[in-house]
Amino acid sequence: MKKLPIGIQTFNEIRQNNYVYVDKTDIGVHLINRHKYVFLSRPRRFGKSLFVDTLHTLFAGKKELFTGLAAEKTHDWSKTYPVIRIDFSEGSFRNEKSLHLSIMHAVLENEKRLGVSVQSPEPALRFGQLIREVSRKYEAQVVILIDEYDKPILDNITSL
Repeated sequence: MKKLPIGIQTFNEIRQNNYVYVDKTDIGVHLINRHKYVFLSRPRRFGKSLFVDTLHTLFAGKKELFTGLAAEKTHDWSKTYPVIRIDFSEGSFRNEKSLHLSIMHAVLENEKRLGVSVQSPEPALRFGQLIREVSRKYEAQVVILIDEYDKPILDNITSL
């Protein structure tokens, strides 16, 4: 009997360790093929982080992880895209400085993972530079996945 993936939010781990997985890859392929921008808003614990990770894996072209799933047959595996991924789930965002530090950390992590370097000390400018540099290096459109986008808002909702 397959194990339940309690607390596991990585598609790779679920697939490689044969956990129970409800196939939503057809939805991912549909979103990729039909929409330029997608905003997903669902209640907590509804699988958004796992879905974001699944999209990342699709864009990276890791076909072997999709064996037996809808995306195996419907996704265009001839194309891969560089992915910039930002996850706001970690850290506290009680002030502007902590938000800037978190964004800078995320940009630096993506720079390392994608093998590019940008120079601006301002988070918004650096993020824009990162997108341009990644696109230039990989000669492809860049995918941007942001998880837990609302964490900075929720950390400050009582002080608004």
